[in-house]
Amino acid sequence: MSENTTGGQGPDPRYTAPQGGAAPAHESGRLLGASDIRRIAADAGISPTKKFGQNFVIDPGTVRRIVREADVTADTHVMEVGPGLGSLTLAILETGATMTAVEIDPPVAKRLPRTIAEFMPEAAERLTVVNRDALAVTPGNVPDFNGDERFTLVANLPYNVATPIILTLLERFDNLSSFLVMVQKEVADRLAAAPGSKIYGTPSVKLAWYGTAKRVGNIGRNVFWPAPNVDSALVRFDRYSPAEQAAVVGSADRESTFRLIDAAFGQRRKTLHAALKRMVPAEAFDAARIDPTRRGETLTIAEFAALAAAADADHAQEASR
Repeated sequence: MSENTTGGQGPDPRYTAPQGGAAPAHESGRLLGASDIRRIAADAGISPTKKFGQNFVIDPGTVRRIVREADVTADTHVMEVGPGLGSLTLAILETGATMTAVEIDPPVAKRLPRTIAEFMPEAAERLTVVNRDALAVTPGNVPDFNGDERFTLVANLPYNVATPIILTLLERFDNLSSFLVMVQKEVADRLAAAPGSKIYGTPSVKLAWYGTAKRVGNIGRNVFWPAPNVDSALVRFDRYSPAEQAAVVGSADRESTFRLIDAAFGQRRKTLHAALKRMVPAEAFDAARIDPTRRGETLTIAEFAALAAAADADHAQEASR
């Protein structure tokens, strides 16, 4: 979902360049407005569905802002999840970038190349469309990204699957170096939350294993069709380099660390000692220098990793006796 760039008066269905600069000069096509979106949907017999969390962006200024916040250029390789009718897709292609759009809904996936051919024909060869559930995407079935040193994710994600999609892609693609996503405001707050806050939880700390996330914009409801009943926000994420990640989590095992995180936040009101009593021996708390009377929402990812590493070492020592 996306930001209202029209001063609260609703999106202009006509094409206009956003404030602060003209349209990028790379492509001669144009972006989609409200009337374009409704016509394409009607022609293709497509109706937005709650099943796939579809809310189509109808404001060109909004999608341009997303692309700008994501730092997409002609040299960027982009994965877009849930392209819908192509609003954001066209804005990405406008920069000269090469991209793969992953779309779960077959009629929508089938229609997208036709839309690009109509509105930005010069860009058609730089777009690949994959009809697949994003949670089933792997380097094996989306080989476009295998040879990349890095690529970026730019997407408007349904709130109910946003976090699983993000964490799954980060786990499977080591070369996913950054993302810029539109999500429900509450999801954005959780993804970027810091330890100690009420909204800091499993998504916050697991995402911090891979890198740093921050909110980069609030989003109104009236740039979508249909308009959602929730506000949205933009989240920017940048992945750690291997050296940076080692400095944060050391040699801790990710799966072991994530199990502790799940257990700690599964019983949020309990102390670590109570929530993790079957997983972490007292000696491990001492070795990691973690007070067992603390609660999970106070721990950084570095502390969870240290505790997991200490627990694994203790278990290994026990097994060797």
